[in-house]
Amino acid sequence: MSNFSKDFYWGSATSAHQVEGNAINDWSEWEKSSERIADLNRWGLNPEEYISGVACDHYDRFREDFDIAKSLGHNAHRFSIEWSRIEPEEGKFNEKEIAHYRDVIRALRERGVEPFVTLWHWTIPRWLRDDGGVLSEKFPVLFARYAGKIGEAFKNDVQFWITINEPEVYALNSYLRGMWPPQRKNIFLFYKAIFRLIQAHRLSVQALKKIHPDFQIGASLNISYFESAGGVANAILKWGADRIWNFHFLNHIKHSLDFIGLNYYFHNRVHYGLNKNENKKVSDMGWELYPEGIYHVLKDLKKFNKPIYITENGLADAKDDKRELFIRETLKFVERAMKEGADVRGYFHWSLLDNFEWDKGFRSRFGLVEIDYKTLQRKIRQSAYAFKRIIDNGI
Repeated sequence: MSNFSKDFYWGSATSAHQVEGNAINDWSEWEKSSERIADLNRWGLNPEEYISGVACDHYDRFREDFDIAKSLGHNAHRFSIEWSRIEPEEGKFNEKEIAHYRDVIRALRERGVEPFVTLWHWTIPRWLRDDGGVLSEKFPVLFARYAGKIGEAFKNDVQFWITINEPEVYALNSYLRGMWPPQRKNIFLFYKAIFRLIQAHRLSVQALKKIHPDFQIGASLNISYFESAGGVANAILKWGADRIWNFHFLNHIKHSLDFIGLNYYFHNRVHYGLNKNENKKVSDMGWELYPEGIYHVLKDLKKFNKPIYITENGLADAKDDKRELFIRETLKFVERAMKEGADVRGYFHWSLLDNFEWDKGFRSRFGLVEIDYKTLQRKIRQSAYAFKRIIDNGI
């Protein structure tokens, strides 16, 4: 007997910059910068594989892609709106692009697919980058203004909103590791970025709730399963990792959430240090495949007393020989957590399409649907059909 109700949301997720193509934002400029290209050449990599360009051309092919999603049994879809399209110049909103996203939302509605709209998935307009980006004192107010504009435009068509995607991952890679634009390495800037994003979330929730108090609003957070290998020292390390990585942002926004968006990818075994994993099974990116971890994370999230939507979960698997089992095993652990009281209401696999995987380029294949980047032809993978059978018949 399946624990998933008839009104459970089943779907997949995408983000604008990774699939739409032809964006003009801080990321698209960084990809083509002379410094970035020089780095890729020095590493022996082909720069063309690391420039998003037309990506999957989802901007023009969204109806075709939504037909595929519908055929695969999806009744919900998570996607993001590209801020730089909406507000290409400060304070000047592009009504043509707002109309485009209205078409996107209505295309989902016409297919009986519930839209889950993400307002920010890491990319920012160039004018905002030039004014300090996320670190700017004005960022939270500017983000709330943008959120309000979108909320007003789509108030009759969208119920579920995700303000910010994985703020901790963005801050880590952009302001501590220095891997992503603007490539800073400063722990104080890392925490400043987190602080600004907390403010931005809160203000955007206020803006959206003024438009429609019944909007359901959350944030998508990357939460890992930190597993202690035993002993006092490891227990303390686990406690610290949970507090800093998993719950810092969540604790600061918990009173301004209608739901928690969970992005689960990582198990992290703590044994006198972090990432002491056995890695018996790994994805094409070398990430350990550990479905059981989602059970423990969901149990940990119960204390927040909020509905949970799994807004991302997936793996890079070009041969498609691990995805079916991964999905099945993950959902078994989700179901187990639900039987023990976790209020899970939806599962969105990452991703609907193969896409541009940020600094990793086009090599990583996360899609239920394979993309031929030369022809842009779509090909449904066998694991996508297996996922459909789970949706239709249970695990």
